[in-house]
Amino acid sequence: MSGDPAAARSAPRGPVAPGFSAVADAFADVLAGARGGAAFSVVRDGVPLVELHGGLADPVTGRPWTRDTVAVLFSGTKGLAATACAALADRLDPDAPVVRYWPEFAAGGKATATVAQVLAHTVGLPYVDPEPPAADALDDRACAVALARQTPLWEPGSRVAYHALTWGNLVAELLRRATGGADPRVVLEEVVGRVPGARVFLATAPPEPARIVRAPGYRISTFLDDPRRRRVVERMYRVLLDDADAVNSPGWYRSGALAGAAVAGAPAMARAYAALTDPARSPVRPAALARAVRTHATGTDAVNDRPLRFGLGFELADRLGTFGPEPVAFGHSGAGGGRHGAWPERRIGFSFLTNEMRAEDVDDRADRLLGALHGCLRAA
Repeated sequence: MSGDPAAARSAPRGPVAPGFSAVADAFADVLAGARGGAAFSVVRDGVPLVELHGGLADPVTGRPWTRDTVAVLFSGTKGLAATACAALADRLDPDAPVVRYWPEFAAGGKATATVAQVLAHTVGLPYVDPEPPAADALDDRACAVALARQTPLWEPGSRVAYHALTWGNLVAELLRRATGGADPRVVLEEVVGRVPGARVFLATAPPEPARIVRAPGYRISTFLDDPRRRRVVERMYRVLLDDADAVNSPGWYRSGALAGAAVAGAPAMARAYAALTDPARSPVRPAALARAVRTHATGTDAVNDRPLRFGLGFELADRLGTFGPEPVAFGHSGAGGGRHGAWPERRIGFSFLTNEMRAEDVDDRADRLLGALHGCLRAA
């Protein structure tokens, strides 16, 4: 192996605390045969327990994944935006009607819709209608203007369905209004940046991100069989589906789209989530965080047929085991396999970041890593 440059690039690297060798073994298995690269970081009480990385940050050029590699988070961005909303709960009240901050939102019968319904994916606006021009697809402000005029598909609060892109449009506008016009991208960076070592790039130009690649057979909404709703899903995700390489352009990761354009590294994400488990380090007041990670919506996705459980923007532990074996967990996953979150009862923050997108029904990488981590913690 030592004489094989390709194998050397793929070998896992990085420190692992005593007692966590099973995580390193699981990570080596994750990298075996990978086309791209990945990182897995775990932090407890501000101290790294695991900081592994390996594989290729750019499979085209052969650039290796290093400790400093960053990548597009896709919907991992939403967990950071949810953190920003919770940090500003004194200015953005979840129980308030959206119109308190955004009067134009009353159109289309939405006058009583609440901030919490937006954050918990129950407001009934899963796509922009009419469909925005390609130039506006990642423009939160332009899409928010259209959504404010739109009639919801159902009575807000009566159903839950993942708002893949429009969640970011709506939350960006709410943050802008609640802060008196502040750039929501800057707000997010500043809140996350209160945690030492937790750097995220959304308003700020990032270093060169890892090149995103799709595994053969990559597809979305693997729980869905209904062809009519499949067309709805394709409409929701068109900006991601139409051009496989769009995510590698500055147009994507400099768009500032709050639903999925942030760039960060796994060590930064793990530190951000670990801080949320510790009131002394958290950028969010304990009462606001407790409210944000309480169940606000649960059930089967009305569009995608996937089981869901949401707090105020955070995904919560669900029956699919999205956040591993731990019964109390919160965070957010990202398209193609990213998984970032916290196990608050164990004071753990973790992040699995990858540039190789795999379909949900065949991707067990994060599951294996979180399972190994859980076993190590139980044995300690």
